[in-house]
Amino acid sequence: MAHLDPLPHDLNSDLKDKFDHYKNTRGFIPNSILTMQRRPEIARAFMGLNQAILYEGTVSEELKMLISLIASQAAGCRYCQAHMANLASIYQASKEKIMAVWEWETSALFSDAEKAALTLAYHASVLPNEASEKDFEILALYFSDSEVVEIVASVALFGYLNRWNDTMATDLEALPKEKASHLLNQVGWTAGKH
Repeated sequence: MAHLDPLPHDLNSDLKDKFDHYKNTRGFIPNSILTMQRRPEIARAFMGLNQAILYEGTVSEELKMLISLIASQAAGCRYCQAHMANLASIYQASKEKIMAVWEWETSALFSDAEKAALTLAYHASVLPNEASEKDFEILALYFSDSEVVEIVASVALFGYLNRWNDTMATDLEALPKEKASHLLNQVGWTAGKH
């Protein structure tokens, strides 16, 4: 059970367009952001950062969603794992890739560039942080410096979200729960405390 209940989506009229966007693209408004709106400036800043990191730049949205899924799996945040399984499917990741994402190192479904990005995502998301010079040397074979910033920003964004949702025990919405149950069952995904 969540420590704070999500607030109604129509509470802050200046957030309406952003909330409508979430509803149209995801099929629901995330409870995490509905809870954040107790401090509208935090909700606005988060949504702006989320937009800049995940939906702008030259690294594909598909790969950013998979990076965020690996980061959330490594951190153990069931809420974010469910959301990222849902978003990965929305942003063109195949069901097979999502189901095999935890086997990225050995799966033929992932290119060498994707493997490099997912390896960094995993290493940067465990505690203590295991990201190494070697991880960055391998990334540099496939990605520009700007793209490396996008990759690390995706991991860091989910560092925030993983801590937010696990700490707040954010209630998981029905749609991402259903998607995760189908797509992540091979890695033993369960809804956890959410």
